[in-house]
Amino acid sequence: MRPDVLIVGGGLAAGLTALAIVQRRPGTSVMIVEREEALGGNHIWSFFQSDIAAGDWSLVAPLVCHRWEGSEIAFPGSARALPGAYCSIESERFDAVLRTMLPAESIVTGRRATALDRGGAMLDDGRRIDAEAVIEARGLRDPSALACGWQKFAGRLLRLARPHGLDRPTIMDATVDQREGYRFVYLLPFSPTAIFVEDTYYSTSPDFDEAVLEARVLDYARVRGWQVEGIERREAAALPIATGGNFELLWRTGAQGIGKIGMAAALFHPLTGFSLPDAVRTASLIAGLPSLHAAPLHDALKKHAEARWDERRFYRLLAKLMFEAAAPPERWRTLAHFYRLDPALIARFYAAQSTRADKARILCGKPPVPIGKAARVILGR
Repeated sequence: MRPDVLIVGGGLAAGLTALAIVQRRPGTSVMIVEREEALGGNHIWSFFQSDIAAGDWSLVAPLVCHRWEGSEIAFPGSARALPGAYCSIESERFDAVLRTMLPAESIVTGRRATALDRGGAMLDDGRRIDAEAVIEARGLRDPSALACGWQKFAGRLLRLARPHGLDRPTIMDATVDQREGYRFVYLLPFSPTAIFVEDTYYSTSPDFDEAVLEARVLDYARVRGWQVEGIERREAAALPIATGGNFELLWRTGAQGIGKIGMAAALFHPLTGFSLPDAVRTASLIAGLPSLHAAPLHDALKKHAEARWDERRFYRLLAKLMFEAAAPPERWRTLAHFYRLDPALIARFYAAQSTRADKARILCGKPPVPIGKAARVILGR
């Protein structure tokens, strides 16, 4: 088989791109090569429904496992509910839908690509797959082009002896100990007695001890009065939080002349680390291009990623202020200030579509970080 488009990597951006091509370009063949046995790895991706354009909802809808009306946040001394639907996708559903939508021969798992070029890829079993165009979708393989902090987390799906009593997600419970830097617990109630609890930190290092974080998840459950009968799922990762970087250097990483999507193209929210909204938009863009030949596809993807990079200076500045202008135990104040603002502004922020007025409003009021330090960070000193 010689596909029209070969996607190397089988994560979120890759799968959504394949689905968009299959749905919107009948007759265009697409193949995915993924080194793991399952597409999507071991993940739960969550997002506000308002992050997704109405015209792109058909790409996402078959993947959604859980949907709630509204969500909550909590900080020391304050709490509030946020309107709007919140959704979660489990990687098992992601894998199953892709295997239903794509021909079996279009999905190659358990094989690693050892070399890429504009005309195809070599696999670790000696096979070569030729294609009209190749897309790099294997994630942020070399973060050295970016200046980063990290959002590191461990999540556990807990089976409880009795109902937890929650009917919607808690996006951030930052009432927990803040001595190590901005920390919050994230809660997704999947059923009355099943809840996903994630312990999350904003840190200058991606390193973490997963056993320690699991112990903190279980301790949080104990404090809430939940009796844990078992752990049904484990997930842990460190996501980059971009405070700066060099886009051209990032784009030159890896094989030349090949378009990048997802984390490989820095297509993630610089401050939240979320990548699903960008993955959906990129998939929609690719499916609507006049040509999917190698050169125009590469050029369109570079132009798209570069435009997003340029648009998001403001978010990178906020991340830089949080990491460099605020002492670790005080970083939560930056987020607490933000979450007191208008819900529509918060929704646009998560979608990385803040207006000029939004940005001004976010920066108005009593600064949550010392003014002198903030000025030095802004001026690069």
